[in-house]
Amino acid sequence: MTGTLPDQAMHWDTADGPTPAAAPPADPWTALRRHTPARISLGRCGISLPTAEVLRFAAAHASARDAVHLPLDVDELLADLHAQGLDAATVASRAASRVEYLTRPDLGRQLAPASRDALEHDVDEGLCIVIGDGLSAIAAQTHAVPLISLLREAGLDVGLVVVATQARVALGDEIGQRVGASQVLVLLGERPGLSSPDSLGAYLTWAPEVGRVDSQRNCVSNIRPDGLPLADAAARIAWLVRESLRRRVTGIELKDDSEVPALAAADTPALPAVAGEPPAAT
Repeated sequence: MTGTLPDQAMHWDTADGPTPAAAPPADPWTALRRHTPARISLGRCGISLPTAEVLRFAAAHASARDAVHLPLDVDELLADLHAQGLDAATVASRAASRVEYLTRPDLGRQLAPASRDALEHDVDEGLCIVIGDGLSAIAAQTHAVPLISLLREAGLDVGLVVVATQARVALGDEIGQRVGASQVLVLLGERPGLSSPDSLGAYLTWAPEVGRVDSQRNCVSNIRPDGLPLADAAARIAWLVRESLRRRVTGIELKDDSEVPALAAADTPALPAVAGEPPAAT
């Protein structure tokens, strides 16, 4: 066969001549993809994924790896905190490197000796906030300070902010214990997913001390613009902090009812009168 092949698929019918092939049907998943970052209906090319999907997956995986391995810019974070008029200190865990942090989680839960000796701030039994790199320094770098600003706007009194490197959640227990805080709020970069490299978690613990377990904390997770918006997270955290202070507990003893509307006293129905007893005072 000679000559130039047509640019588009053709159906060759010797009786009627070449006619364009019918257009493929519209992908019914296209509209749904706009509502979720999940990888749905990726398609295929033969027995493999389409090249575009392979490249998107590789880019998302690279972003997740960067989130885990990029270091926290402590100086920039301190500058942002000082600009808000906040007292800030810096500490490090016993994990001496990122590799050791990833392979020895236990070391990320303990203060380095030099940090333990230097941490002598007294928050007068108030709230101590710890900003930790965790598994996503990007999340802590991007969202922690704006979230603290929203918490202060919500009326929370922040006694001390501590910036911690190579930090796990439980590092806040030792920090809170050493500074005499009644509550510690750890803002930590969460393990990144393929669509969420910047997710921040907030962990609140009443009466922090070494040995606290996860069931004694309250967690607000997936704090990021494409997850739980910062303003909503701040409202939920502020509610938990106030209720924790009132009830003197956190964890499984403090249920998150922040979205349950309070019942006004005026709307509370009166109990029925009991025969032989005077009516209740109003």
